Amino acid sequence: MSKKQQHDSQKLDDAARAGWLYYVGGKTQDEIAKMLNISRQSAQRLVALSMSEGLVKVRLEHPIARCMELAKAIKERFGLQFCDVVPAITEDPNSTLGLGQAGAAVIERTLRSETPKTIAFGTGRVLRACADELSLLHCPQHKIVSLVGNIANNGEATRYDVAVHIADRVKAQHYPMPLPVIANSEAEKHVLHQQSHVARIHALAKEADITFVGIGNLGSTSPLHVDGFIDDEEMAYLSEVGAAGEIISWIYNREGAIVDCKINKRVTSSELSLSNSKPVVGIASGMNKRDAILGALRSKLINALITNETTAAALLEN
Repeated sequence: MSKKQQHDSQKLDDAARAGWLYYVGGKTQDEIAKMLNISRQSAQRLVALSMSEGLVKVRLEHPIARCMELAKAIKERFGLQFCDVVPAITEDPNSTLGLGQAGAAVIERTLRSETPKTIAFGTGRVLRACADELSLLHCPQHKIVSLVGNIANNGEATRYDVAVHIADRVKAQHYPMPLPVIANSEAEKHVLHQQSHVARIHALAKEADITFVGIGNLGSTSPLHVDGFIDDEEMAYLSEVGAAGEIISWIYNREGAIVDCKINKRVTSSELSLSNSKPVVGIASGMNKRDAILGALRSKLINALITNETTAAALLEN
């Protein structure tokens, strides 16, 4: 590559980053100038260039070099089908900003297939952000399947149900999981799972062409603890046995092994499959989730990842 080509490539990288900061991150041109250590006029020109070159539409269309390098390294280290890394646009180490747009882009690519597909979804804030970013589509050929129960402890519908929201936006067939997230007892769980319509949903989830899940951390801020599924005594036990994270309410340790605990014996969610040949996409970021993401990667609970560059760099340090 000639010096001019290198210069042009770097200029587009800078324009893409400036465009992301402006249109996705909501930063002002003064803030961008400070973050990129350039003048305000240069920041203004880069933002304009990102538009004139078609790098920014609603989502970033230009892959930033550092993010591509991190994605390639993670893909190779953990043997993933693919990895997408979005720019870190805030100093908050636990930020998830930008994951909604990146996740929506991958989901839309699947939805635009004319071949009928079964697409399974977990739940959570990040996946709900992905759902909110989806274009309004008409996809009656696809089946949208819930992996996790949609009823909270108090009988209310869960706050971050994803599958129903996506199915409504894209007019696809929807198969909800009409169960409590956590059954009252192991015996109740078995009774619920024996219902024919529940068994059909689990069968659909097992055969899904692609699966999208969030990755949760454990501790006092864990949704499972905040929502009352895990009490203080159980949280202390999970900490002692090295529990690191949860996917669709299944709790696992730092190596990704499912933990032998009362909660896992009552989880009504679809079973997690190790080393699935079909894409199982984890969408998560944050230093508070580093161990949870690592566990999922190490054990092949997920085989694809969407994260941000801060988290990606931390994952490669281990």
